[in-house]
Amino acid sequence: MLALPIDQGLEHGPVDFFENPAAQDPNYQFELARDGRFSAIALHIGLAEKYFGEYAGEIPLILKINGKTNIPSDAEAFSPLTGTVEDAVRLGADAVGYTVYVGSPAQDRDFRQFQQVRADADRFGMPVIVWAYPRGEFVAKKGGKESLYAIDYAARVALELGADIVKVNYPVRSDKDADSPAPYNHLDLTADQAFRKVVQSAGRAMVLVSGGEKISDPDLLHKVRSSMDAGATGIIFGRNMWQRPRNDALVLARELHAIFRDYAQPP
Repeated sequence: MLALPIDQGLEHGPVDFFENPAAQDPNYQFELARDGRFSAIALHIGLAEKYFGEYAGEIPLILKINGKTNIPSDAEAFSPLTGTVEDAVRLGADAVGYTVYVGSPAQDRDFRQFQQVRADADRFGMPVIVWAYPRGEFVAKKGGKESLYAIDYAARVALELGADIVKVNYPVRSDKDADSPAPYNHLDLTADQAFRKVVQSAGRAMVLVSGGEKISDPDLLHKVRSSMDAGATGIIFGRNMWQRPRNDALVLARELHAIFRDYAQPP
């Protein structure tokens, strides 16, 4: 699975479009998703209502139905609803996306809100993709949001809450891992082994790897291969695709499809 998210305009503001001004027009991402043969494009309701109609039938839609800006502090991270499962059905979406901030002081509200989303999705037969993100001051005190402990926990929480697909970051090893609870603070794992642990914790929920900030082509391709080696279902890369010039992004998409074909072959 190769998904192209464009929810950053809400989550980060227009700043992400400065590197490639052409990408500020959502048509840029829709055309990239179509011509690059992406599995889906993920975005909020405003963009879906105003742009998706021109591309319906050409690229599947994941409607992101909650979100927030990055202006307030992450200390009490919470994403209120910006849309509904009914909106997704009306717009012809193939799945809904929902962010859960694991470890946030507001996670009780988050869980209750997601419970209703999941119930609505079950009623309509709509798959749910959970952006499983560790956040908040308590996470920061236990190794940080990029630690194996935090990401592994987030993957398991998404499975427990009923996610069909889990979107997670790739764990980053650092000195802060020593602050993680036992036994994570003593695990001697490579980055690849750490991500395999995350995939195992996601159980029967499929796993998508988040791209994060733009990185070099070799680093990106290594990340994809490592993720697929560990059992990921695919990737959901936004800035790493649409911050590149169109032709460069399409070349990269072809390389990603070639990697996926290698993993689709029977052993």
